[in-house]
Amino acid sequence: MKWYETKGRDSDVFVSSRIRLARNLNDYPFGDRLDETSRKEIIGKVRGVFDGDPGYVFTDFSGLPDNERAAAAEEHAVSPEFARSSKTRGVVNSTDGVVSVMILEEDHVRIQSILPGLSLEEAYERADSVDSALDAKLNIAYDDRLGYLTHCPTNLGTGMRASVMMFLPGTVAAGGIRSLSNQLGKIGLTVRGMSGEGSAADGCLFQISNQVTLGVTEKETISKLADVTGKIAEQERSFRKKLFDADRDGVSDRVMRAYGTLLYAVKIDTKELLSLYSDVRLGVCLGVIDCVNVEKLDEILIKSMPAMLMRAHGGKMTPAERDRARAEGIRKILSGKDGK
Repeated sequence: MKWYETKGRDSDVFVSSRIRLARNLNDYPFGDRLDETSRKEIIGKVRGVFDGDPGYVFTDFSGLPDNERAAAAEEHAVSPEFARSSKTRGVVNSTDGVVSVMILEEDHVRIQSILPGLSLEEAYERADSVDSALDAKLNIAYDDRLGYLTHCPTNLGTGMRASVMMFLPGTVAAGGIRSLSNQLGKIGLTVRGMSGEGSAADGCLFQISNQVTLGVTEKETISKLADVTGKIAEQERSFRKKLFDADRDGVSDRVMRAYGTLLYAVKIDTKELLSLYSDVRLGVCLGVIDCVNVEKLDEILIKSMPAMLMRAHGGKMTPAERDRARAEGIRKILSGKDGK
């Protein structure tokens, strides 16, 4: 099952945990200096590590239709940059949907592991096992002083970006996001929207990740991120309680109206979906509503993204067609008529 279809720890605040490891092969130039022959050689070498392993599947990503590539980014299987690129590249995915190995993103190799809820250590273990397999068969670029050599100097050292996706409606309502971002910046962490750098903070979803990779270990980074985000989660729950206690009827009304719209609307656009998702998810976490759980709402959110809808319906759709299909799909999931 995909990460967004599975229950995770502390899922009232933590939506997902992700580990990314940047790696490069010795004897090949970085980035745009690669020619087509070198790109194909790198794909062949990385792909070869997984040959014969039934737990992994290779896909020639450059040969996929636009909506297939965009859908992979929407469900966070690959980065938006990887999805948008027109260059030769490939991806190796684990059959359980947890690990993806992007070949020729910004670096030669980007190993990604994503799991639901707060599960940084578990996500790192999965990514590290793939990293060890690659390291055993490939000549990975490493320096005793600088650590793993990467295309961007900001990734030198561990080459690791650890992140958690957090649901923070209480913090948003309290006007605390700007202050939180400033505080985290002072300790080497950063706050971004749900799709990473440059994305909007829609649905009250925020990615919090490390910025420092040089001079620290992977375990230190994960421990720090887990500790800090744990405190953020405590504060978020406090903000939610204050919000609810101040206007129980108002919050409950907003939640139930949002749920009713999800259940009965004929068409829903992406912007409205994000607002409805946020309200209903908050209601579930506050105990206002118990006929749906956060896993089902996270599934709705991901499966209702534009490219995900087009992939499910076999090709291009007009915005109006997507809005109708989105509403229909949500009704099926909420009513249990989606085959689950």
